Amino acid sequence: MPAIEIKIINHSANPLPEYATAGSSGMDIRANLDTPQNLEPFERVLIPTGLFMELPPGYEAQIRPRSGLAIKQGITCLNTPGTIDADYRGEIKIILINLSAEKQVIQPGDRIAQLIVQKVEKAVWKEVAMLESSERNEGGFGHTGKQ
Repeated sequence: MPAIEIKIINHSANPLPEYATAGSSGMDIRANLDTPQNLEPFERVLIPTGLFMELPPGYEAQIRPRSGLAIKQGITCLNTPGTIDADYRGEIKIILINLSAEKQVIQPGDRIAQLIVQKVEKAVWKEVAMLESSERNEGGFGHTGKQ
């Protein structure tokens, strides 16, 4: 599968986002901090990355948590997945929250999130008076049971 080319500016001392393994879906992105950032229990912070990019039309970038940070330190991303639109040109910043009961510290250069590039389909609404029925119909949250 051919890779798409994405223009990027890196104002940090960190390497560009990269895939950790050949099978990785997301690229790790790092904190662009001058000093460590304390994160108290249930505190939210906006962490800069120093990255600016130009996605091709028809694509988005999604920001997702890193599983290791979540399980080991209780740190996750809010607004997940966060969407970066193709026409956004500002710095990529990551909203982190500490869900643990202990203070956590984000160090300069720490891998804090994953960035996934996805193709986006555009939708056009078609107003109708009635929708076709389905097996599920209006069944919502938990309608299929616990098993």
